[in-house]
Amino acid sequence: MARSVYVTGIDRGDGRQAVELGVMELLTRQVDRVGVFRPLVHAAAPGQPGSDHVVELLRGRYRIDLPNTELYGLTYEEAAALQAALGQDELVSVLVDRFRALERRCQAVLVLGTDFADTNIPDELAFNARLANEFGAAVLPVVGGHSDDPEAVIAEVRNAHRAYTDLGCETLAMIANRVAPGAKQRIQRTLTEKLPIPVYVIPEEPALAAPTVAQLVEATGAEVLLGDAAGLARDVRGYVFGGAMLPTFLDALTEGALVVTPGDRADLVVGSLAAHAAGAPPIAGVLLTLGQHPGPNVMALAARLAPGTPVAVVPEGSWPTAAALTHLEGKLTAASPRKAEIALGLFELHVDTAELTNRIEVGRSERVTPMMFEHELLERARSGRRRVVLPEGTEERVLRAAEILLRRNICDLTLLGEADAVRRKAASLGIELPQEEPGADRAQVRIVDPTTSPLRRQFAELYARLRAHKGMTVELALDVVTDVSYFGTLMVQEGIADGMVSGAVHSTAATIRPAFEVIKTSPGASIVSSVFFMCLADKVLVYGDCAVNPDPDAQQLADIAIQSAATAAQFGVEPRVAMLSYSTGTSGSGADVDKVRKATEIVRRLRPDILVEGPIQYDAAVDAHVAATKLPGSPVAGRATVLIFPDLNTGNNTYKAVQRSAGAVAVGPVLQGLRKPVNDLSRGALVQDIVNTVAITAIQSQSESESQDRKEPQA
Repeated sequence: MARSVYVTGIDRGDGRQAVELGVMELLTRQVDRVGVFRPLVHAAAPGQPGSDHVVELLRGRYRIDLPNTELYGLTYEEAAALQAALGQDELVSVLVDRFRALERRCQAVLVLGTDFADTNIPDELAFNARLANEFGAAVLPVVGGHSDDPEAVIAEVRNAHRAYTDLGCETLAMIANRVAPGAKQRIQRTLTEKLPIPVYVIPEEPALAAPTVAQLVEATGAEVLLGDAAGLARDVRGYVFGGAMLPTFLDALTEGALVVTPGDRADLVVGSLAAHAAGAPPIAGVLLTLGQHPGPNVMALAARLAPGTPVAVVPEGSWPTAAALTHLEGKLTAASPRKAEIALGLFELHVDTAELTNRIEVGRSERVTPMMFEHELLERARSGRRRVVLPEGTEERVLRAAEILLRRNICDLTLLGEADAVRRKAASLGIELPQEEPGADRAQVRIVDPTTSPLRRQFAELYARLRAHKGMTVELALDVVTDVSYFGTLMVQEGIADGMVSGAVHSTAATIRPAFEVIKTSPGASIVSSVFFMCLADKVLVYGDCAVNPDPDAQQLADIAIQSAATAAQFGVEPRVAMLSYSTGTSGSGADVDKVRKATEIVRRLRPDILVEGPIQYDAAVDAHVAATKLPGSPVAGRATVLIFPDLNTGNNTYKAVQRSAGAVAVGPVLQGLRKPVNDLSRGALVQDIVNTVAITAIQSQSESESQDRKEPQA
């Protein structure tokens, strides 16, 4: 029987979409088949099928591979007609049947309650309670605290708890959402004392309430003249209506504002875009009124001044346009992934996710899907927040990954680069990098310029000492350490950062050479190597070495195997090591096979605790039926989780072939064998690849710190 959670409310405007997203995140960490069900949905038009932006967001983000018809019950129009004809009992019966059909296909289901907006349902709270009880779902009520004083929020939460309890619901917890930040602690303290279940208080987050430019364009029916997808995804954090002369107008501009001006004011259009290009301040975009299109020369200049910045036009004047914008609020949709990350970060910061997960009582799946593995990485990294340096501070993918890492509170970050250039680039992408607040609960970011940092002299002296045998002097080192890869590596060496991730625009050599020179190999490791975590549909395999060593000898291959087994165990993969070759057991001979056979013997001698088999072919390593024929009785054959390739050519081609042909998610390369964690990125790395690699680096640092603690003698 699936365990279901019914997220509901008591009124509109509670912002519960952020809670629904957070609960779905918790469920998908535990099981791989999670469904979402919206019992009642608004139709796009009378007589048309219903659709819902939150359902579509969850469906896309969490890869829910189920037909649309199974995710919805009825439209409100259909429900009203059915209830009028046959009564509420029949309506509830139909919804229960549709829910049960979905439930049979899932291990857990998230139910999204009615939205209290134009629903025409008598006693809507009681209706949601009845549905939850009929579905056998635990209820998670959300009470909106937007614009309410603390006493009103406290009273509404207590009343909602009493109402759902009196109606027979099993209530998981109560959530007060969108409360004034200054009132959070008072509300939390009072409700914790008054209620017998957990209470979580989530403060208002302006970035969630802010509409995107794309949402504004949709709401006003504007025609987009300029702008790319990233520009349209920017948050609109205010409005500046243009009517003044340019000098006065420029003084009125604020960061994230949408400029609204008649289309014939070319001076204001060009001036605001020029100010954006200079970062003083970065704007969300420009909305032209009165249907006026600037001339082609003005538009060409606008495109050159601020590439990607949206410029749109509406036929109405400033007054009706302002009226249309006044009450427009942001919403979570599949087209606004940044807002989803903001919402998840807010949920995870203010909700005790471990406590809530335990109360939901979803048994963890034995299968490990790519999504579950990625969730586990982020959760482990967050559990002991570390400091990671990203040398490529002006690279777009790095900045987008940094925003996710900060919003999700994964780790503290240091971005290297000239501070104004980094912030100007971030602003042009619509990314807000928060100012550093020492002691704050949120993950922090700081920007360091190696050329002007006070650390430059200290690092130069250190590097000169480390490389004195190569003729390095302090004067020469002062130039070397301004290279962001060297500066970041020295931050890790000196404990100012716990790890480094680079390579989005730098070569592998540029990333790992400083680590070889400064950090060096860990005790007991003769070689630095790498692994990829290959996330298949139902399991995670570890491939090594696919990125660093072209042709390791037997001793080096054994070292790679031992390191890879340790890395696998560190990330929750039980190591069963297959030393791969083109032959299995004693069936083949030759120099290549002999190398693998010798490496296997070295692993068994040095680490008898590791389950290892070799030489073995790939099919015998992973397929139980083939293993039963080729190596019957082997504890590894057919069950291998760590696959060691004999050379880089084989390993690199195999991981890419599996990634492309089997649809596997390849996380890595993860470097192993260094004293402190430094990891390289592929220059084609996606934003999520960077996020995952930073999380892995943070976890490596946690393990390294724990290892150091174990080595220190007790006082």
